[in-house]
Amino acid sequence: SAFATDFATSAGRCNCTTVTNPSQTVVTCTGDVWDGVSEFRLRGVAAVENGVSTSAVRNPSRFAAPWSYVTEKDNAERAWKSLLAAMESVEPDLRVLKVVHEDDKYYYHALAGDDDIEFILRPEDKVVLFRSAARTSTFVYPLTQPVYDGQRNQKRMEKIRKALGW
Repeated sequence: SAFATDFATSAGRCNCTTVTNPSQTVVTCTGDVWDGVSEFRLRGVAAVENGVSTSAVRNPSRFAAPWSYVTEKDNAERAWKSLLAAMESVEPDLRVLKVVHEDDKYYYHALAGDDDIEFILRPEDKVVLFRSAARTSTFVYPLTQPVYDGQRNQKRMEKIRKALGW
């Protein structure tokens, strides 16, 4: 049934639309980013999406360790400016959607192609949390795992980290 297909391919995700034909299912979700209301942390990456997150503790294959910015002499402001500069150099075609930089809260959300990229800098822990995940996942019948994307999001985060020198 359509309900079973929708559930299997969008489980754990928010604000999804599903288009199914006999050979594939395409799920697009736009509600998986930080909502500004909950705790100041990022969402994980569901097993049914391609991506990487420091909050994906329930999906080890989609987990990455937070970045320490001690090379910035523990200065949150300096680390934040370095992060924004690195994003511009690595991803020049970003569409920045939201930036919060007030009261020791540092949040960044951008769209790179069809991928959401988010960062939270936590001065109290001297770390940067991140999430890079595809908004759209394609499933080929009968699979309930998305078609492999070549670890595009993991590679993007590694490029950014290397540009930062962290």
